[in-house]
Amino acid sequence: MFKHFNKDFPASIVVFFVAIPLCLGIALASGAPLFSGLIAGMVGGIVVGSISNSQLGVSGPAAGLAVIVLGAIQSLGSFEIFLVAVVLSGIIQIIMGALKAGIIGYYFPSSVIKGMLAGIGITIAISQIPNALGFASDMEIFSIDQGVGPAFSQLASSLHFGAILITLVAIAILLLWEKVLTGKHKIFSIVPGPLVAVAIGVIYYLVVEGPAFGIQDYQLVTVPVPDSAASFIGQFSFPNFAEIVNSEVWIVAITLAIVASLETLLSVEAIDKLDPLKRTTNTNRELYAQGAGNMISGLIGGLPVTQVIVRSSTNMQSGGRTKLSAILHGFLILISIIAIPTVLNMIPLAVLAAVLLMVGYKLAKPALFKQMFKLGKGQFLPFIITILGVVFLDLLMGIGLGLAVGIAVILINSYKNSHFLHKEGYDVNDGEYKITLAEELSFLNKGAILRELNEIPENSTVIIDVRKTRVLDYDVLEILDEFAIKAKRKNITIKLIANKGEVVNPDSFRRFFGLDVPV
Repeated sequence: MFKHFNKDFPASIVVFFVAIPLCLGIALASGAPLFSGLIAGMVGGIVVGSISNSQLGVSGPAAGLAVIVLGAIQSLGSFEIFLVAVVLSGIIQIIMGALKAGIIGYYFPSSVIKGMLAGIGITIAISQIPNALGFASDMEIFSIDQGVGPAFSQLASSLHFGAILITLVAIAILLLWEKVLTGKHKIFSIVPGPLVAVAIGVIYYLVVEGPAFGIQDYQLVTVPVPDSAASFIGQFSFPNFAEIVNSEVWIVAITLAIVASLETLLSVEAIDKLDPLKRTTNTNRELYAQGAGNMISGLIGGLPVTQVIVRSSTNMQSGGRTKLSAILHGFLILISIIAIPTVLNMIPLAVLAAVLLMVGYKLAKPALFKQMFKLGKGQFLPFIITILGVVFLDLLMGIGLGLAVGIAVILINSYKNSHFLHKEGYDVNDGEYKITLAEELSFLNKGAILRELNEIPENSTVIIDVRKTRVLDYDVLEILDEFAIKAKRKNITIKLIANKGEVVNPDSFRRFFGLDVPV
């Protein structure tokens, strides 16, 4: 596991700096104590990272669960009761792993996964605009109630030149590090560019003062600072297991388990596609790992965890090679909240915004849109619909819409395309059609088969070859039987060629294949 330590350790530092504000932000959005987000980040790195065999995946609190968590805490009445649901969700995930439910993620089209990644990239970039421009967290950036002119005037007057300067300098450092310096000398591959950008941001905060260019308190990372061991321990919360018999707790637990598992499996699929070494994660083991992580996180007062795209893709793009990077980032979170919370609170949010803007750009490169467009409507439509859903609705809605469009495309193509029903030839003189059924036919092929059969004219001979067919759905047999009845009225002769020999005008296709069900 330490074979690639020289790459994993620098990557873990970058992931750590990205994870800190995300953990805090997601806890804030979830209506939970800020410290619970840091606990989840720590558990996601150390516990889940140790059990999982995902080499690039990083787990922690997920933005996709924030709305669910917020509603659950409010409906259950307290955070301590909610923690019971988190523990139970972990147990359910372990059971799902034992039942081999990890294959669910493989049934999502590549176009939807790529759309999810691109949508998350765009969402990340948009979410970082306030930090990059130095706005106050409660400012309504796009409010134009009083007209476009006054809105842009307010926008311009609210820009903070110090934050903008830090953002631009940090982006320049990141680009210079990645495009130029990394290939110049080994030291630049050991010391990560984002770490240099963070260091310069801290120095800027300490040196530069003044309202125009000096960094203000609201533009800094905010980590709880304990003043004693007792106050540190006091930040942990514990489940109220007296509520374990509450049916609402179980409903929340089941919801968390399903949604967290789905987000994890989609993230695994996406990150495995991005992995330059093309390694494959054992998804059932991943469910075990996530279940163990949620059990422990819930027991000590943390938010639910999933494998998350932002930190995982940041890990990959920062040069991480094995799961040691995720584990180390968890220990760095633990060490930082114990030893250096004051130092963390000197980091300008603008630096972290620059890092996340770069991550967002890499996930939603213009070249990706161009590539998907060239692949045709069947790939581009689910891709773009998923992006729009993720950006304007939420992660799960976007995935659902993209999947629905993908299924619709499959159904339409299945109806239009008769490649399951091959017309091998038609001799005008003897009116003979020869049709070879594919190796596998399902209900999805009913429309295409029915259309082809209905186009066969009267007084024809139809040769149906099923020698290559291994799976023949009952719905398709019903279509064939209905055609046999129509064929008698239209004076169409049916010749069925099977391994059993040739059969002329079969009375029942279902009976012939042993699938006749008496009414």
